[in-house]
Amino acid sequence: MNRIPPLPYDEWDTEAMASFAPGRKLLPSNALGLFAQHPELATAFLGYNRYLLSRRSTLTPRTRELAILRVAWRRRCQYEWVQHVLIARKAGVTDEEIDAIRAGEPTAITRAVDELEADSGLSDDTYRALAAELDDRQLMDLVFTVGTYGLLAMVLNTFEVELDPGLPAENFTITE
Repeated sequence: MNRIPPLPYDEWDTEAMASFAPGRKLLPSNALGLFAQHPELATAFLGYNRYLLSRRSTLTPRTRELAILRVAWRRRCQYEWVQHVLIARKAGVTDEEIDAIRAGEPTAITRAVDELEADSGLSDDTYRALAAELDDRQLMDLVFTVGTYGLLAMVLNTFEVELDPGLPAENFTITE
């Protein structure tokens, strides 16, 4: 059960929430409803997060989503996992790749997320592997994405944000 219940949709400060998707009407969600409880925080965080999810980020949507899924899995954040499985599929990530993220197969992205989460840094080998595929700005965007979605997983887990109605659990059973 949500520790801080999401603010009902009809009570949202639409100006504060607009920082996430200017010019678009946001649909109700439990995560955004949590942010709606704190409009100043919502404006600051959602405006920043919009960059990470936009075309302005130098990461491809596919790379971004693989990284976010690994963070969500490691942090045991079902809400983040379910939301980003849907986004990842739209970005062309296959179910086999999603299973590989869950299993921790040693790709450069998986290793990077695991190292950043465990050590707040990257080994020389992982950094070299990433630098062979990503330029400096992409490397920065990757680290910021991993850190931001680690923070967001912490928020969603701490406040026990429930899945939005109608969303499947998406194979989130923890067996390890």
